[in-house]
Amino acid sequence: MEFEDRITAANINLDEEEMELSLRPKRLSEYIGQKSVTENLKIFIEAAQMRKEPLDHVLFYGPPGLGKTTLAGIIANELGVDLRITSGPAIERAGDLAAILTNLKDGDVLFIDEIHRLNRSVEEVLYSAMEDYALDIIIGKGPSARSIRLDLSKFTLIGATTRAGSLSAPLRDRFGVICKFEMYQNDELAEIIKRSGEILNVSIESDCLLELARCSRGTPRVANRLLKRVRDFSQVKGNGVIDCEITKKTLHSLGIDALGLEGLDRDILRLIIERFKGGPVGIDTIAAAIGEERITIEDVYEPYLIQAGLLHRTQKGRMVSEEAYKHLGIAQEIEG
Repeated sequence: MEFEDRITAANINLDEEEMELSLRPKRLSEYIGQKSVTENLKIFIEAAQMRKEPLDHVLFYGPPGLGKTTLAGIIANELGVDLRITSGPAIERAGDLAAILTNLKDGDVLFIDEIHRLNRSVEEVLYSAMEDYALDIIIGKGPSARSIRLDLSKFTLIGATTRAGSLSAPLRDRFGVICKFEMYQNDELAEIIKRSGEILNVSIESDCLLELARCSRGTPRVANRLLKRVRDFSQVKGNGVIDCEITKKTLHSLGIDALGLEGLDRDILRLIIERFKGGPVGIDTIAAAIGEERITIEDVYEPYLIQAGLLHRTQKGRMVSEEAYKHLGIAQEIEG
């Protein structure tokens, strides 16, 4: 199974986009979680409106599925301006970026997802656009080439990245507001599931909210995806109401345990325990042993295993924790 197709994958699938749009909050007052981020943004937005200036450029960073795109849309709504959405890989040439920027109106918000994947030549064009609201374009070739400067409307760039360390320093320094997104707590996820259930017109017993939240890997996107799958089971195997019995049956069928781990998550932990005595073991060795790329393990599997306290990164390599032994029901060998 490709990791993008996993039920607990934080990346959005194309066929989920329409449904996810219907579940996204439209205002800051509706947004659940990331309290420090939203409280600060509320002040920055209000101050920009009082000065009648565009909001400073904003950088969001953190794991996928935590609401970065949603919050970009909310900022545009709060400012009362249009939102243009694109991504780093989609902007292949400087001309593509110029076409986007010249079509923006005063105050508009441009959201670039995966901004760390911008082509270097495109990124260099973006510097002057962010700093001076202008584009320097070369016309012609050879001795007859000349440079012209195009003035742009004053816009707000919101960049999102899952790999803040991959951003170049010149680009990072041009953002006036930098916000780190944290994994969600279970009570926040339960509140999100409750809200989504009301939008989807699904009846959920209160006892099930926390159970689904605990399996959502700290990610709202996963929580909403699980809710929709439990809804399917409740309609086909139950009476349409999501109760604890149908929730457990759904999670068991999907291979998801009480901590939200899937088969490959458990395989990684078992590999380190059974073949390497709990670690430490290098990430490249783990990748080769389970047949996955190193970057996939680092970006997709490890963040939640570390957050759940099941895996530790050390200078010597990865080590499983005592909690991992307990969760898998494996007796821990005590040396010495």
